Amino acid sequence: MVTATAALAQTPHLTPYVVDVLSTPRTANGADGRHHLVYEVRLANPTASEVKLLTIRVVDTDTGQTLLDLERNDIAKRFSIGGRRGAESADLAVGQFGVLFVHVALPATNPVPKTIAHRVTALHVQSGISTTMTAAPTPVDDRPPVVLGPPLVGTGYLAGDGCCDTIRHVRALLPLNGRFVLAQRFAIDWEQVDAQNRLVSGDTKVLANYTIFGKDVIAVADGTVVATRNDLPEQVPGKLPANLPIEEADGNFVVLDIGGGAHVLYAHLQPGSVKVASGAKVRRGDPLGKVGNTGNSQAPHLHLHVMDGPSPLLSNGIPYVIDRYTLTAFDPAGTADFDNAEATGAPLTLSALSPPIQQGGVLPMDLMVVEFSR
Repeated sequence: MVTATAALAQTPHLTPYVVDVLSTPRTANGADGRHHLVYEVRLANPTASEVKLLTIRVVDTDTGQTLLDLERNDIAKRFSIGGRRGAESADLAVGQFGVLFVHVALPATNPVPKTIAHRVTALHVQSGISTTMTAAPTPVDDRPPVVLGPPLVGTGYLAGDGCCDTIRHVRALLPLNGRFVLAQRFAIDWEQVDAQNRLVSGDTKVLANYTIFGKDVIAVADGTVVATRNDLPEQVPGKLPANLPIEEADGNFVVLDIGGGAHVLYAHLQPGSVKVASGAKVRRGDPLGKVGNTGNSQAPHLHLHVMDGPSPLLSNGIPYVIDRYTLTAFDPAGTADFDNAEATGAPLTLSALSPPIQQGGVLPMDLMVVEFSR
């Protein structure tokens, strides 16, 4: 094996790959008692040979500890050629690049690393030689998290497609204005179960049959409204709309500037339900609109994410926590169970917590069921 000199060195060295981190990772404090780093690494093959990725390790540059160890099969599930979801592979053709969607989960008792790097081992098919290179050192942003209040009030709210390994939000990388952007990195699609653990009861084409449809959406913090839309029609549930213009993806929405560079997107609201206009000052708990099914949506839900700018798509998604809620259940059967419940009206396979757990200052994880109060 040939070991390439680390890209940290000041002396120029030819390297077999080009590796860079698309956005500085920020620490997400999960409700599962772990710190989560969720970010993307671009890896390009500038050589004249096909490259087969063998291992990729995320390492703490101060201690040398391996924080994440991805073997070839793991890479093939997380590495998307061209950054395109659905184009996963562990191989790079000549001149190709891909994006690795990284998720490092650390016990909350462990210190968050100050800097991480990426140790890539790959086989160059033409020569039959494997090389290892440590590259893309990046600082970890461990500043205090953005703190939100509840976006809804009531029981049975399910965190759909949440942090940190679901693909619909975490891998929603878009090439916009000449660069890659991922605003939805920590987004949650909030849906709601009824007393029988159903998301929808009856005809799944009828919006009113969905438990969450029409529920009041409220401000998660004091802030200033910076953008809204209120005129798009509801979509028919059951499938995503075809050929939707990108400017209609969020449907009717509200963007709230809550200070400190943080902005909150509420998407897919009912037409005519948005109660605020750009420039309005709101207080935590004020009504903003009602849950609908507008824009790029196949079932009524509240899409909520936090970002570092006012554009719902052109901003960078940042982690946040909710200051208080009650955890009542979770779905151990995973995304397939959630998708089936949404599509058919079948009850979710939930595991109830007895007694429920009061939580706060953490990010609800994928498929947790919570109760929100004002």
